[in-house]
Amino acid sequence: MHIIVLFVLMLHVQETVPEMVQCYASFYPSDGTCGNILGEVSFNDCCMNPAYGYQDKKNECKSCRLASWSTWSEWSACSVTCTQGVRQRHRACYGVGSCLDPHHLGEKQTEPCTDIDCCPENGAWSEWGSWQLCSVTCEKGVRKRTRTCSNPLPKCGGVCEGHGEVVENCDTGIVCPTHGGWSAWGGWGTCSGTCEKAGIAIPIQQRTRTCTNPPPSISPRGNNCPGSSTDTQQCIGLPFCPVNGNWGAWSASDCSVTCGVGLQTHHRDCDNPSPKFGGQDCPGDNTKSVVCKDPKYCPANGQWTEWSEWTQCDSPNQRKITCKNKSGRRRRLRDCEGRKYDGAFCDGQGVQFSSCFDIEGCKAGHDLQIPRALWSEWSDWSYCKPDCGKDSVQKRNRECIPDISKYSDKRLEIFSGKPDIICPPLEETNQTKPCLNLPPC
Repeated sequence: MHIIVLFVLMLHVQETVPEMVQCYASFYPSDGTCGNILGEVSFNDCCMNPAYGYQDKKNECKSCRLASWSTWSEWSACSVTCTQGVRQRHRACYGVGSCLDPHHLGEKQTEPCTDIDCCPENGAWSEWGSWQLCSVTCEKGVRKRTRTCSNPLPKCGGVCEGHGEVVENCDTGIVCPTHGGWSAWGGWGTCSGTCEKAGIAIPIQQRTRTCTNPPPSISPRGNNCPGSSTDTQQCIGLPFCPVNGNWGAWSASDCSVTCGVGLQTHHRDCDNPSPKFGGQDCPGDNTKSVVCKDPKYCPANGQWTEWSEWTQCDSPNQRKITCKNKSGRRRRLRDCEGRKYDGAFCDGQGVQFSSCFDIEGCKAGHDLQIPRALWSEWSDWSYCKPDCGKDSVQKRNRECIPDISKYSDKRLEIFSGKPDIICPPLEETNQTKPCLNLPPC
């Protein structure tokens, strides 16, 4: 019976053990990394502050706040230099949970590019110039000759292959004189005194060298060694008793935060006593940091969701506005999510209103509000899809749109609903072209 009770207690302890993580005081959404490590604490304690980050069991850095998209990265360099290539930019989803993507933008965008207008063309060398004089006036040296990359000149960053200079040995047939060279200095002699006294000249010591490395030649006559064969210096650092340093008492600062997990710094001075006369400094560090905690959740500011779709265009006064030059009103919404523990509200409004015209089911005709149906201009080319491989393409299209020339406002984006119209036949309404030089998948 005692064994069963002990087993149940062990299970209860295991179930209540919190998940321990490495906690960081900074999370950087630009590259998804953590900084300023605080130490190992429970996940719940670390994420009391939504600005913090933590390292999970896979050693990946995660944000404590709700999942959100990072800003788009800068466009990459063009994949080729002098023909059509592509460039790409990225964004990442950081935080707890999954990021919403209502516009289907994804994590990567790709578009065509051309880096420079021309490709490099190499040049060719001119004829070799005459040999220069020998580099020495006696015995053996070197001489060289050069050529220029000008026949023709390179274009667009091109070069000439090979070297513009060639060097060969030369011999003057003249014997050079040997100039004298100093041997290494001998060791310092003993000091002229055993200690340094105030008001008395500082003791000196001397060393010597000889002009034998090599000695000067006699025929032809070489130069003697320049300078003196003796050297003197003052005797410094005559002995005083060294005093090694010793640490004073630790002092502690306040916790670095007022909510969640932070650091407390302890400091000590090497002054008990201070090192003197060449004595050793105190061993170890003069500061240390320990994890501290203020058991309160930190404020989490709210974040706007994406805008919802526009509502149906409604009449402001119950009069019929469908297929008429009478404007209505529509609205769209967004929510402020993630605000906790007295965090700041989202900046701005959660509802947006817009005027609109209702053309749901409207037909086209000479005597109607919509005189005819017509084809739009070509749309902009889409981004390259897929983002890699040789099968990536761009697309654009033309759409059948109503003639809104009789309406008081000519902005097509404020028209709501799908009219019952048919455009005249058109040979081509969709176009596709390949994207070149994408990275392999």
